[in-house]
Amino acid sequence: MGRTMRAYRLGAWLAEPGFAEVPVPEPGPGEVLVRVAGCGLCHSDLAMQGITADVGRALGWRAPFTLGHETAGHVAATGRGVYGVAEGDAVAVVSPASCGSCRFCARGLDSVCTERPYGRGYGRDGGLAEYVLVDDARALVRLAPGMDPVTAGPYTDAGATSYHAVKRVLPRVPDGGTAVVIGVGGLGGFAVQFLRLLTGARVVAVDTDPDALARARDLGAHETIVGGRGVARAVRALTGHGADAVLDFVGADATLRAGVGSVAPGGAFGLVGAGGGTYDRPWFGGLPKDAEIFTFQGSSVSDLREVLALAASGELRNDVALYPFAETPTAYAALRTGALTGRAVVSLS
Repeated sequence: MGRTMRAYRLGAWLAEPGFAEVPVPEPGPGEVLVRVAGCGLCHSDLAMQGITADVGRALGWRAPFTLGHETAGHVAATGRGVYGVAEGDAVAVVSPASCGSCRFCARGLDSVCTERPYGRGYGRDGGLAEYVLVDDARALVRLAPGMDPVTAGPYTDAGATSYHAVKRVLPRVPDGGTAVVIGVGGLGGFAVQFLRLLTGARVVAVDTDPDALARARDLGAHETIVGGRGVARAVRALTGHGADAVLDFVGADATLRAGVGSVAPGGAFGLVGAGGGTYDRPWFGGLPKDAEIFTFQGSSVSDLREVLALAASGELRNDVALYPFAETPTAYAALRTGALTGRAVVSLS
């Protein structure tokens, strides 16, 4: 009988996750086994508990699976034909899966790969276990010397996803322009930093939580606005014409209205937050003129590589609250209640 390990898993659709004893995977050809050092937690982990079997099947997901899609650790073993990484390497694991060869991957859009609409920690086994099996060495990015794999996990999703959003709006943000970040949690906090690093814009943070706004100022936001009624009016009063870019990391009805209403003509609005909101305005006449409107979730391999390069340079702040593996349910409870200002990370080292 092979080795087993403890994992924190979604055991069935519409079920509460919990600990389970599962086999330690063996890497086959082209596969890599990673010993997990740390795994970040995400609000989307909580949303997965509400997925029905029909929705899961439509997504191409399989239950049960181990949660955790913000993973970093060390290469423990490699299968035949693996190049580019070796046993002992400190690595971060790309969150979404991708095939590397479809029409989207060929254009560098592996974040929307249709051949593998799942990822490690959603629909396949993730990083809340002693080991995680990675089916393609493309999904591993080596960490720079001195970078701690225990705390590097949030770069793979919170960091890379917000970076993807900021890169999308860069052509619309001139020097001296204005960029607004709505929702300054884990992802929004990274977005504030990327906007400061990559643009010459005035960065405005919007949140209903005073502590989040204080953290946004610490991370480099030039201005803050309390969320709620009047956000678009406040942005227009601040700029005279509206923002060149607005990134909404909440995605509720109110933030969609405020965000789109804050965009200047020729600007950009990016919806990243999965709050399930709707936009109850006419599209023609209700959207800013000549603006770019986009939505997405996830990031590309190149996004993560660039984020880790910025992190290695010391230019990124990665605020984490560490929890031992045995306290994973406690960490999720803190995430659910909004008690965290940064990212919860479960340490498995």
